[in-house]
Amino acid sequence: MTIRFCSLASGSSGNCQYIETDRIKLLIDAGLSGRKIENSLKSIGISPEDINGILVTHEHKDHIKGVGILSRRYNLPIYANESTWKAMENDIGEISINNIKIFKTEKEFELKDLGVLPFKTSHDSIESVGFCFYHKNVKLSLVTDTGYVSEDIKKKIYNSDLLVIESNHDIEMLKMGRYPWFLKKRILGDTGHLSNDLAGEVISEVFSGKRQKVLLAHLSKENNFPELAYQTVVNILREKGIKIGDDIILELTQRDRPTKIYDF
Repeated sequence: MTIRFCSLASGSSGNCQYIETDRIKLLIDAGLSGRKIENSLKSIGISPEDINGILVTHEHKDHIKGVGILSRRYNLPIYANESTWKAMENDIGEISINNIKIFKTEKEFELKDLGVLPFKTSHDSIESVGFCFYHKNVKLSLVTDTGYVSEDIKKKIYNSDLLVIESNHDIEMLKMGRYPWFLKKRILGDTGHLSNDLAGEVISEVFSGKRQKVLLAHLSKENNFPELAYQTVVNILREKGIKIGDDIILELTQRDRPTKIYDF
């Protein structure tokens, strides 16, 4: 085993991902209750006591709800950029000074045997990031909570062995749905969320030719269906000549339960 990944939950009701190497076990965000995250970890055979830290993408509640609780309960360091720390510190409660870890966006750092590159995303938060993770010859990339994917991000996530990318909404469902117009406008804007169509386009543009696994994430409960997200992306990839099952293994995250564990 080189590296393992599992999405414990992904969606507006809470986000939490798990990544592991031989030397470190980390959470990416902790946007559910501490108890739910503990139970999710146990369900995939991981003891919460073995977690070594939490990486935070941004300060929205569905990404930080359990961050402070878990840090205090298990003495966990929390890694975030300085702007995100300032934006979330009142919401996560008192944190031991030893567990306040600040990284710089766009600057790679190492945690044990895992390389981490936080890169800027476009979301209505103070300084949201996605991540590329490197271990030996394996690369994992996580891009959620962004209104668009810049050419710079595409370069960074190119040639990923596993790409976790937001496929938040179907544009027509969102436009016709019951959300108030200001919220629709926010989601559809450049600092909102990726649609199924945009997700498909980005996946096709960062496909390197090697067999790749892709997980569609952060699906809206109100403005999407898993089957619709999947089929929309499949149709776009097929139009580009990319073979599903051969070139790309396409799967979905879940809002309320862990995915299978992906081993590389």
